[in-house]
Amino acid sequence: MAAKQIPVYLFTGFLESGKTKFAQETLEDSNFNNGDRMLLLVCEEGIEEYEPDNFASGNIFMEVVESESELNTPHLAALLKKHRCSYVIIEYNGMWPLDTLYTNMPPEWVVAQEFMFIDATTFLNYNNNMRQLMVDKLQSCELVVLNRFPEGDEDLKMQAHKIIRATNRRCDIAYETADGKISYDEIELPLPYDLNAPVVAVDDNDYAIFLQDAMEQPDKYSGKVVRLKGKAVCKSRSLKAGYFYFGREVMTCCANDIRFMPLLAEWKDVPGIENLGWYDVTARIDIRNMPEVYDGPGPVLHVQSIAPAEPPAREVATFY
Repeated sequence: MAAKQIPVYLFTGFLESGKTKFAQETLEDSNFNNGDRMLLLVCEEGIEEYEPDNFASGNIFMEVVESESELNTPHLAALLKKHRCSYVIIEYNGMWPLDTLYTNMPPEWVVAQEFMFIDATTFLNYNNNMRQLMVDKLQSCELVVLNRFPEGDEDLKMQAHKIIRATNRRCDIAYETADGKISYDEIELPLPYDLNAPVVAVDDNDYAIFLQDAMEQPDKYSGKVVRLKGKAVCKSRSLKAGYFYFGREVMTCCANDIRFMPLLAEWKDVPGIENLGWYDVTARIDIRNMPEVYDGPGPVLHVQSIAPAEPPAREVATFY
C-alpha cells in the first residue's frame, strides 16, 4: 500500500519579506487550520515571531531548522513522526537553494502550494545583487506577493512584472501596500514580434523570450514560419540522422548560469552545416513528440533555408 501523501505548504522569500506574518495569519484562520496536526518548520527567524496562542488550533507543532544540513530525509521524516502530523508548513530560508529541500523531502511529502514573499522596497536591490537566489525562488512558485508596495508606483510595478515574468510566466503576482490594499498584476505585454506575420522575424535580442514562449505554449506556434539567428550543434549522440540543434546560450539569471538552450531542427543536408557555426534560419515550426529531446510535444524547426551569419552583437541571450 502506498504511503499517505503529506501536503506541504511552502513559503519562500528573503529575510523580513513577510513570510512569518502570512504564515501566522494562515494558522489563525479556522478555514485552513481546522484542528489537524500540522508541523511548522521555521528555517529562518527574523524580527517578527510566531504567536502560537493565536493559532486557530492547538495542534500546531513548531520546529526550528537551524542549518541547511538539517534538511535531510531522515531528520524531516523523524520530525513528522515525532508529532504525528498530517500537514507540513515550511517558512524557508531565502539564502538556501530550494533544491536542498526538494531533493531531501521524504517521498510522501508533496508541495501543495508554494508562495514567494518579497519586500517591494528592497526587491530591485536583491534582484541585482542576488539574482540567482531570486530566480531560484521565483521559478516554481504559484503566487508572488510584493508587500510594502509604494502605492501608485507604476514604474516599479512594470519593472517587477518584467523581472518576474522573465522567470515565471504562470504565477500570479499580487501587490500589497503598507496599509493592506491588495491588487493583482494585470499587465499584458505583447510579444516583441508579430506572431501573425507570414514570416515571424525574431530579433537577436528576443531569442530568449521566443524560446520560452514556444516551449511553454508550443501549440500556438504550430505551422508558423519563423526567421531567427542561432548556433548549430550537429554532433551529439542524441541526434538522429537529418536533425541538429539550433539555438543560443541564454543567461537565465546571472553570469554564473549560462547554458545552451536550443530547439530541435530538421534539414536535408546536416553534414553540410558547420558544427557550432552561426546561421540565419527560416523554418516552419512543427509540434512533434520527440521523447529523446522533449518531455512532451515540442517545437521542431523544419528548415526551409539556412545561411551562414555573423554572430549577434550580444552572443548570450537574456530576457530583459
